[in-house]
Amino acid sequence: MFRTPFGTPLRTSPDRSTAGPPHRRTSAAHERSHAMPRTTHGTSATPAGPEAVRAAVRGGDRSPTSGKAPGYTQANLVSVPRDWAYDVLLFCQRNPKPCPVLDVTDPGATSTVLAPEADLRTDLPAYRVWEHGEPVDEPADVSGLWREDMVSFLIGCSFTFEWALGEAGVPLRHIEQGRNVAMYVTDRPCRPAGGMRGPMVVSMRPVPEDLVETAVRVTGRMPAVHGAPVHHGDPSVIGIADLDEPDFGDRTGLHPGDVPVFWACGVTPQAAVTASRPPFAITHAPGRMFVTDVRDEEYLVA
Repeated sequence: MFRTPFGTPLRTSPDRSTAGPPHRRTSAAHERSHAMPRTTHGTSATPAGPEAVRAAVRGGDRSPTSGKAPGYTQANLVSVPRDWAYDVLLFCQRNPKPCPVLDVTDPGATSTVLAPEADLRTDLPAYRVWEHGEPVDEPADVSGLWREDMVSFLIGCSFTFEWALGEAGVPLRHIEQGRNVAMYVTDRPCRPAGGMRGPMVVSMRPVPEDLVETAVRVTGRMPAVHGAPVHHGDPSVIGIADLDEPDFGDRTGLHPGDVPVFWACGVTPQAAVTASRPPFAITHAPGRMFVTDVRDEEYLVA
């Protein structure tokens, strides 16, 4: 067992690509071993299209999806029993910055209009299974756990706008370093909704100081995938004590002249699950998203 960022033990299931002993994450170094392979161009060496990425996932690829299928939208996943679905929907509606909803499925559905041929139970690199607010497993396939009353929420992900940042000349340090993006729980409470409550989670990308304005402008045109940053500069202003100790993902090193820039993050519902303790939920594992068939530009605004 290893402990989650909230200090709770988490069992892990066997990797879908092996039939051997259970796959266990025991250290930050092990987490990074599943990170994107480095390339000379600063992007992950992965197939270009979403279908190919999902096929690689079904074949055993558990690595983070940052940099994969450039030009296509990625989404966070939150699946809850039907009797919790309204509270989750209302929570997202009241907190659109961290929880921009791209689609909500019918109860029991295993696909989404965002990628009709994909399977929400098998086509993410890793999932988290929650019982009463505690993460109890991190499997690569949740087909055997799926219930007929499960309602799934697909929430916009900031990985979607990374291609636009790169096109604008903003470096992506976590991809350069072959790491998952760093994510932190803040001291900013979300607006509660029914039984759902919890703090906002943010992702952090180091940005050269002279490009911060560019990063704000570029990402501000994509509000459906979190939009412009919520903060840049001193992390203590939003309750982050140490950038070297992310709550999710991997530490990302800053270069001289870089400023930490923080975007609202779709892991926020997982923090809400921890605080609200629904009896059962399934989410994506942080950094391991659902890659959709929707082109990024469909979410661009003027």
